[in-house]
Amino acid sequence: MKLRRLLIIITAFSIAMGFLESAVVVYIREILYPGGFEFPLSTIPVNLALTELFREVATLVMLITIGILAGRRFSTGFAWFIYCFAIWDIFYYVFLWLLLGWPQSLMTWDVLFLIPTTWTGPVLSPVLVSLTMILLALVILFRVERGKDSRIPGKIWAGLILGSLILIFGFILDYSQHMLTHFSLFEMGQLKNPEVMKVATAYVPRRFPWGVFAAGEAVILTSIGWYWKLRK
Repeated sequence: MKLRRLLIIITAFSIAMGFLESAVVVYIREILYPGGFEFPLSTIPVNLALTELFREVATLVMLITIGILAGRRFSTGFAWFIYCFAIWDIFYYVFLWLLLGWPQSLMTWDVLFLIPTTWTGPVLSPVLVSLTMILLALVILFRVERGKDSRIPGKIWAGLILGSLILIFGFILDYSQHMLTHFSLFEMGQLKNPEVMKVATAYVPRRFPWGVFAAGEAVILTSIGWYWKLRK
């Protein structure tokens, strides 16, 4: 299948998936935040929290499946996975804004992910990450389209992984600092402990580590640049 046609199909799937995700959040907010979403978080029943965790796992499985079906090799499968992920994430916020008028701005804080712990940050931060993912995906796919080797060398993988770990650290830093003032790392994951849930729902974002975020983005963008310049 030609790249342009595949891009159209997977983009359409990702946008639809973004609407589905935003619709689920609309329902959840109607239950937990009838007056509108804001920090501190409302107390969430354990069964609902576990359902959210498994929903996120299921979402990742769906995205990985797209990569497996669309990619002929690991590198192109990875490209389609991150492309689909990024388009889905951007349109998730687009549809939330259309449906709820939220976020009010790109600097509005959000709960981004729950695995392995809670990720938080201004909406701008995941949008920037998504744009970076789209860039990497298109670089990989365009190399294939031009007949070049799409395999990603180990040193570039190292850069991409290091940059990603730095970004993850930035996303979980503020929430983790809040929780670690009360519990150990092991205790933080005990969702059935009412004290853990009480402290978790009292969390209010303080400061996003933009310096850490910029460092992670710089490492990833540098790695993408090296990959683009490969001759073969």
